[in-house]
Amino acid sequence: MTVPRSARGSFERAMRKARGKVQDLPTGFRFHDLRHYLASLLIASGADVKVVQARLRHASAKTTLDTYGHLWPDSDESTRAAIDAVIAARTEPRQNQTGTAR
Repeated sequence: MTVPRSARGSFERAMRKARGKVQDLPTGFRFHDLRHYLASLLIASGADVKVVQARLRHASAKTTLDTYGHLWPDSDESTRAAIDAVIAARTEPRQNQTGTAR
């Protein structure tokens, strides 16, 4: 989406005015930084890649993952826990039937 130059100029003026009103805002803070902040909040709250893609209006999930993939938690531990739970659930009935673990 292309934004007309006049709209960009008025938007930048509004951002400069707003920057002066926000205490402790980092030097050089840009509107685009809010976009990154939104993405990080969504990911931290558990949103999946398709939800983040839709909110940021990325054309593909690949773009979202290329930019923000490092923010999603490592799923290795959760997949290990899921497999452990399934194996434990499947062996539990056998233990109850025979009284011993197999």
